[in-house]
Formats: sequence, C-alpha cells, structure tokens
Amino acid sequence: MKRLSILIVLLSVISSCKEEKEVKLSEGEWWANMKVAEDQQLPFNFTLTENAGSFAMEVRNADERVLIDEFEFYKDSIKIQMPIFEGYIAGKFSENEIKGNFIKESLDRVVPFHAKLGDRPRFKVSEKPKVNLSGIWEVNFDFDGESPYPAKGIFTQEDDKVIGTFRTNTGDYRYLEGVVDGNELKLSTFDGAHVFLFNATATDSTLGGVFYSGNHSIENFKARRNEAFELADANTLTYIKEGYEKLDFTFPDADGKFTSLADKEFANKVVLVQIMGTWCPNCLDETKFYVDYLKNNPNPDLKVIALAFEYAKTKEKAFEGIDRLKKRIGVPYQILLAQFGSSDKVLANEKLPMLNHVLSYPTTIYIDKKGNIHKIHTGFNGPATLEKHEEFKKEFNETLTELLSE
Repeated sequence: MKRLSILIVLLSVISSCKEEKEVKLSEGEWWANMKVAEDQQLPFNFTLTENAGSFAMEVRNADERVLIDEFEFYKDSIKIQMPIFEGYIAGKFSENEIKGNFIKESLDRVVPFHAKLGDRPRFKVSEKPKVNLSGIWEVNFDFDGESPYPAKGIFTQEDDKVIGTFRTNTGDYRYLEGVVDGNELKLSTFDGAHVFLFNATATDSTLGGVFYSGNHSIENFKARRNEAFELADANTLTYIKEGYEKLDFTFPDADGKFTSLADKEFANKVVLVQIMGTWCPNCLDETKFYVDYLKNNPNPDLKVIALAFEYAKTKEKAFEGIDRLKKRIGVPYQILLAQFGSSDKVLANEKLPMLNHVLSYPTTIYIDKKGNIHKIHTGFNGPATLEKHEEFKKEFNETLTELLSE
C-alpha cells in the first residue's frame, strides 16, 4: 500500500511537470500588427532568433534594421524592452503567437500588439497598382486642424512596393515601407518609438489620406506632385533673440555635477550643443552620426555637449534613459539633464530664453572658438532622406572645417 502511494505521488509529479513544460517562442519570420484605431492596424515584419537561450528580434522598415534583444519571460508572460527607448511590449505568448500591448509608461500610452509566426507580406495587396508614386510630393499635414504644417514626401515605387519618408521642418518620419493597392497607398513603420501608419487615396498627381501616430493622434493630409518643392532652410528657423549675445545654461549630469559653457573645458573650443531627448528617433539618428564623426575625426579643439529634455516622470528615470543611450551606442560626450517630466517645447524654451523658440528635437547650435553662435540647425535629415542626408553631411563637414581652422 505504501509503495502504491509513493507511485501515485511520483506519477502526479511527472504529470504536473508535463503540464508545466516550458513553452519557447519559435524562431523564424513573424508578422505583427498594432491597433492604432478601431478599424486600422499597423503591420510590420520581424525575424526572431535564439542563441543559447537569448532571443532577439530584427524589425524591418525598408532599409532599416532595428535589433531588439532584451527579452524577459515568466511562465507564459513576456516583456520585450526596446533597445534605446523606454517603450516595451508586454503580454502573453505561445510558441507561435504574442499578444499584448506596446507601452510607454511616461506618456501613459498603450497600443494593442499582436504577432504570429509566419512569413507573410507587410500589407495585403488585392489588385495591381493604378499609379506610380515615385518622386517628390508637396504635403500638408493637419491642413484642416489647429496646427497645420508642411512636409516633403520622397517615394520610390517598384511594382506595388513603396519605400520613402516624409520630411518636415523639424525632422523626418524615418524609414517608411508599404504598398500601392490599386489606387490606395499604405505605409507604416515601427522602430521602437514611432508607431506610424499612413493611408491615402492616390492619383498620378495627388494624395489625400490619414496619418495615425499610435492610437493617440490622427491627422488628415493632402499632397500634390511637385518635383521642385523644398522646405524652409533648416539654418534659419531657430536663432538667438535681440538683447542676447551668447548661449548660456547650467544643467546637471548624472553625478549631480553642473556644467556651463563658461567652464574652462570649453574655452577656445568649437562647441556643438545638441538639444535632444532619449525618446526621439531623429535624435538617435543624429547622435549616431555625431558618435561616428567623433570616432573618425578626433580633434582636441572640438567639444560636443547634449541637453536632454525628457518626458520621464522622475529625474532618476530620466537619467536611466540617458545612461541607456550612452551605453548602447557609445556616446563619448556629456549629456546633461535640462528638463524631465515633459518634453514640451514651450517649457524647453524657458530653459533657453535666448532662443526665439525650441522648434524641434533635435536642434544643434554651432559655437565658434570665441563663444559666439555661428549658426543653429533645426531638425535632422536622417539616412531615410537619402540625398538630403548626404547634403547635411557635406554641409556639416564644411562648417566644422571652417570653425576649427579659425
């Protein structure tokens, strides 16, 4: 009888172990969507791999590859932390499915997320394209709202596939990928921060549609083909106001040390002051550019310093984001905390009252060896803008060569 009892217990344990068998995500191609409106889903593709128990997903947006490699598991729960930004995906998973939400805690934003194993197109296409949208477009976003703004659409279409971006006076919408289905344009991107979906009806010369930014913002937009269209000069949008002579600030670093341009380390140096936020993909593009430039062009007469305007709700969380950025991409220069709890540009301008406004994250202020402002560049033309990015690099090199030779 005693042996029978032991056998029953052993069988029970074995059965329990079978029931609690660890479930692992399947490697391979996955298709995901994010619900940005009741009837609108933002799709994207990613590849999931495993190496010695560590998982990584590579998200694809046109020519961009975003590597996300911080996974946490507990039973059938999962958390996927974005590599630089504070957002994360949290939910339940099985071998072939993940269902949950993309969450940005500081902004109280939650976007439903769903992914399934399988190699399928980003967008479903039901008919051949009736138009070819390759070229330059003059775009007006939120034209019927309170804050209309211009943009430049840059698209390349092959068959039904479309890649490109929208440039604005404050930066670009990074790598967009999609299709033309009949006369319907569909574009999307998810890069760990942006959750962007663009739907439009197209003719050979016009576009009219809707821009969804996550599930918190919807803007109508319209466009017309215009190969000659150009945005305002990025070097004219932000400037020092009358009555001020120089840039002045004092902000702390993670150790509590306050830094000012009056400090000896900046005397007789060319200084780039980068206005940015760790939450901002365009700022990340610009920061990567500066990191690469400094690595390949070391010069003791050049200093770069960043002023971070963070929407993290606490100072500690803000510095966590700064530390994360510095470690992930190897930022060699100081990043000071100028503001936390909000990235509001009106509040930001109160911290830098000598500027007419803080129009964009990022913005870079070029200061010569005498401490005078040489120019202020608003926004950043990232690699998705193609020739505009090349133009920026050329201008950047020419400006620094001029300032460093003085």
